[in-house]
Amino acid sequence: MFRIRPVLVAMAFALSASAVHAASLPKGVVYSANEGDGSISEITLSTGVVRTAQIAVIPHNVQISPDGKTLLAVGTPAVKTGGHGTHGGAGGTSTSVKADSHAEGDAGLLILNASELGQVPEALPAGSHPSHVVTSRDGRYAYITNADTDRVSVVDIQGKKVIAEVATGGYPHGLRLSPDGRELYVANVTDNTVSIIDTQSLKEAARVSVGKAPVQVAFTPDGKHVYVSLRDEDSVAIIDTSTRKVVKNISVGRNPIQLYAAAGSSKMYVANQGSDNNPDDTVSVIDTKTQRVINTVVTGKGAHGVAASTDGGFVFITNTKDNTVSAIDTSTQDVVATYSVGPNPNGITYRSTP
Repeated sequence: MFRIRPVLVAMAFALSASAVHAASLPKGVVYSANEGDGSISEITLSTGVVRTAQIAVIPHNVQISPDGKTLLAVGTPAVKTGGHGTHGGAGGTSTSVKADSHAEGDAGLLILNASELGQVPEALPAGSHPSHVVTSRDGRYAYITNADTDRVSVVDIQGKKVIAEVATGGYPHGLRLSPDGRELYVANVTDNTVSIIDTQSLKEAARVSVGKAPVQVAFTPDGKHVYVSLRDEDSVAIIDTSTRKVVKNISVGRNPIQLYAAAGSSKMYVANQGSDNNPDDTVSVIDTKTQRVINTVVTGKGAHGVAASTDGGFVFITNTKDNTVSAIDTSTQDVVATYSVGPNPNGITYRSTP
């Protein structure tokens, strides 16, 4: 039976090994979901201090709430050895703990106090095999991909219950909300499509064929295009949101996983993870105006998760094989800090602080 632990079990403190430019980093906090031991690492950028706290699930993804007060983590209870999986096929990374997919109640969504991870989290239902989570613009609803059942679960956070389950394509994984909040784009890994969900009707409005093994999606800040990582093609597809058609395909590094646009610029950052046996350590930088790769940044082995600071000045990358997070200055495309975090860091999110 799944039970939330009464306290977060471990809290470790460490200074960044190479955060030599910490003074130039924003006054924000970065969180990584560490699948290797079922923990979350919290990086305070102004000081370089890293705290790592164990939780009761294996977090595959974390997401800060719109008001910055709560941290959402999705996963399933941790037992013995194994891992979350391989994103519906090749190119995945194994972990040292196993998700118990038969846990009672599917309470795989944790709501944590973003400023105090040591407080007891609230556990809510998340559906079967929860992978990624985003919230509505007002923060009331959580949208969670359920890879095993080809669904997106919609959770009313205030009501503490699932209010809808929306059918998608095969093995839904990464998802993002459109800037206007009207649509969700969902990457379906095993049927090579992206589902478009209407957030008012909570139904799939369209399904777009994009290419082999789409893992994650990312909107441009103006909402006109969605970039889709195609893991098994080493490329990114671009969807025109007005026509719902793929308009271009761009070659990037090996096995791209997550991607994210930096606000206030025309740059899209794509993390290239590579494979277990031959991990990649690069991030492809795409100019969204010319739709071309303009730079390649070397981070750490198994580059995977991507998040950006609110002002777009920095991008943060989880390196699954190095157990680190890299900070990239988007004005220079240089890695200006590297932080040691928990094992097998995966999803990542950023919280702005005063």
